[in-house]
Amino acid sequence: MLPEGASGVVVPDDLVLVAYVSGAYGLAGWIRLRPYSAEASALLHAKTWWMDKPAVQDVSVMEVRTQGEDIVARLMGVADRVSAENLRGATVQIRRSHFPPLADNEFYWVDLIGHEVENLQGVSLGVVVGLMDNGAHPILRVADLPNADQKKPEELLIPFVDRFVSNVDQTAKRITVDWDRDYQ
Repeated sequence: MLPEGASGVVVPDDLVLVAYVSGAYGLAGWIRLRPYSAEASALLHAKTWWMDKPAVQDVSVMEVRTQGEDIVARLMGVADRVSAENLRGATVQIRRSHFPPLADNEFYWVDLIGHEVENLQGVSLGVVVGLMDNGAHPILRVADLPNADQKKPEELLIPFVDRFVSNVDQTAKRITVDWDRDYQ
């Protein structure tokens, strides 16, 4: 059984947050989306998206395409610029089943969040709280768990490349890296 959203709509339990609506595109009801990842093919192929504005609901995608770094789309029921602009800030989720299959040693960023990170000496460096792309390669954002003396946890930025990432164990939710706390 799928969970029920606040609006009474049955919400799938395998939704993944992939983008947000940054505004309207043109006059005919198209919306502009900013994907959370450089790889947005799942957005381009899913015919149904789940949006959280005005409440969590499924929306039918009529047309979708890339537009520079963004995605633009025309949705069922959004017929003009005002309606499109009203969706500004809405988040977009799609079902995990719409993601393309991965090759060996490839990962969706969302699957790495929450993984424990330790170095080759077995020292815990923290947990993955996010990833970012610097243009050349992805970077793991690893935060140490805060202690009583810290107001904000210390964050390490570790390049997600073979040179520094020795192993990713999806089952154990652990990433082993060739990195030390004092690297800058």
